Amino acid sequence: MRHGDKINNLGRKASHRSALLSNLASQLITHKRITTTLAKAKALRTYVEPLITKAKDNTTHQRRIVFSHLQDKEAIKELFDVVRLKIEGRPGGYTRIIKLGARVGDNAELALIELVDYNEIYGKGTSIEQEAAGKRTRRAGGRRRGGNQSSAPAEGTTPTEVNSAEDLPAPTSTAADETVINNNSEDQTAATE
Repeated sequence: MRHGDKINNLGRKASHRSALLSNLASQLITHKRITTTLAKAKALRTYVEPLITKAKDNTTHQRRIVFSHLQDKEAIKELFDVVRLKIEGRPGGYTRIIKLGARVGDNAELALIELVDYNEIYGKGTSIEQEAAGKRTRRAGGRRRGGNQSSAPAEGTTPTEVNSAEDLPAPTSTAADETVINNNSEDQTAATE
């Protein structure tokens, strides 16, 4: 009986299991995502995340410790030179497991395991879109200050024409200053005629 045994032996002896996890970890670090069975992915997560944490401290000692687990020089270079720079600010949770369904041949449950910082769909791409949308509040500050006017130019005006202080471009631009001066002088000459 295996009461309270939290380690999934994956149907292998200890030496076979350590070789399997070492190879899977090397491939995950090299390719950033791999497809395997769900049981192997869950076992790999507990194996590779401490190694990635060790990579945050780029010393010879830590490289030797990680090399004793992985036995792959190219994976060590990739981990300490490339992956380490992406995961420096992350306090943990470097991998993500996504279930893919059953395999056709033996009905084994498949999963995709990937490094979190290398996926643009789930990662930083969505936060960039949220920042681009701007901060939205429930307050009515914009309506009170500007009334019903918008900062976009009206339909009959050209984008370079400046009618009010709200339409001015950034104050540090010299081209913007010249635009305001030119437009004001044109408006004054048109008013006198």
